[in-house]
Amino acid sequence: MPLLLLVLLHVASAQAQEVRYISDKQYIPLRSGAGNEYRITHRGLPSGTRLIVNSESDNGEWSQVTTDSGLSGWMRSQYLMQSVPAQVRLDAALAKAGQAGEQSSALQEELAVVQTERDALLEQLGTTETELASVADELAQLKQVSGNAVKLDEDNRRLVVQQEELRSQVEMLKAENLRLVDKIDSEEFLNGALAVLLGVIITLVVPRLWPKRRKSSSWA
Repeated sequence: MPLLLLVLLHVASAQAQEVRYISDKQYIPLRSGAGNEYRITHRGLPSGTRLIVNSESDNGEWSQVTTDSGLSGWMRSQYLMQSVPAQVRLDAALAKAGQAGEQSSALQEELAVVQTERDALLEQLGTTETELASVADELAQLKQVSGNAVKLDEDNRRLVVQQEELRSQVEMLKAENLRLVDKIDSEEFLNGALAVLLGVIITLVVPRLWPKRRKSSSWA
């Protein structure tokens, strides 16, 4: 039962806690009790310090507070406010503005670097496109030359075939010419032989064809 009571008290105390801030431009001392007669436990918390209000005195003039670092004590409630002090907000805003300015400067420098890199890339891109166009022209010329080379090769093969055919025809004509020469020579030989044979025949036969004349008788 006592344990349950302690838990309930702790929950109630936690629910009763509120967040407060020390008001602008002040350093408020912490005391060990709710009154000026109590000793000072901390000589001065700066304005804007975030505090948890644990409880208040009966008259509401004093509040028991705890800092985020765990320091506890009492201070006058009049120095506490529910919202962050304007000066603290201003300082925070100025700090954020300073950080934003630094970030902006850094971003501007980074942007300048990126723009420089972009310009370099654009220049490189232009050079590459020029080289690409040159290579494309060269490739087109090579294709044209290659096409001509293919045609020349085809023509060369065709002419080689024609040359071989003509060569074969020449060889055939030479062989036919030799055959004709041999034939002519053979015919001339035969004609000569026939002429000789005919001469012999004429010499031997023709005289026999003619009747011999009788010699006149001495008696006549």
